[in-house]
Amino acid sequence: MSALPSISPKTPREGGRSLHKGQQTKAAILDAALALASQVGLEGLSIGALAEVTRMSKSGVFAHFGSREELQISVIREYHNRFEEEIFFPSLSEPRGLPRLRAFFERWVRRVSVEIDSGCIYISGAVEFDDRPGPVRDALADMVLTWHKALGRAIAISVQEGHLREDTDPQQMLFEIHGLILALHHDARFLRSPGALDRARRGFDFIVSHYATDQAPKPTPLKSVRKPASKPSR
Repeated sequence: MSALPSISPKTPREGGRSLHKGQQTKAAILDAALALASQVGLEGLSIGALAEVTRMSKSGVFAHFGSREELQISVIREYHNRFEEEIFFPSLSEPRGLPRLRAFFERWVRRVSVEIDSGCIYISGAVEFDDRPGPVRDALADMVLTWHKALGRAIAISVQEGHLREDTDPQQMLFEIHGLILALHHDARFLRSPGALDRARRGFDFIVSHYATDQAPKPTPLKSVRKPASKPSR
């Protein structure tokens, strides 16, 4: 087996109040854990593996997480926090309805494009834990469902705003949009298929055109939104 990659703990991201030393250390370990999980998956994540790549003692890592399971759950939560910061919160600056839904999808596609080499923990985690009941699977499913609920609300609001037909089924449209992301991840990461990003965007436009009304606003460039200060890791 090849040696685990070396990942030095990063300085915690700036913002908000200064973290106490223990919180700073935990945040730095979590940064390294997230980077490691993107390479070896949640299942490959362990106290020992993280201690090795951060050049810390196992007892030092254990003191912050207590168990491998808690470490995995903490990584899932941190991934979700960053997902929200990059996709959900910036998109709230767009007008209600279809413009916001478009922003959600475009930022989601952009995130997938930068995860081609590292992988998406939502997707890889689902493969690892789809048939393994327990707290890690529950935490992962909760995070994914939280994002799905946000998308479903955006679709429902688009109907209320008159941008999508009244007979639009938000769950059906959500299913179709999520399918585009899964296909994009598969073709771009596994098949290394050129043009996958463009096909995903065209697919989204096709889905929208199926449900859109004559009052649906035309696509516009995303607004540039200043990234909010990161919250301390929980």
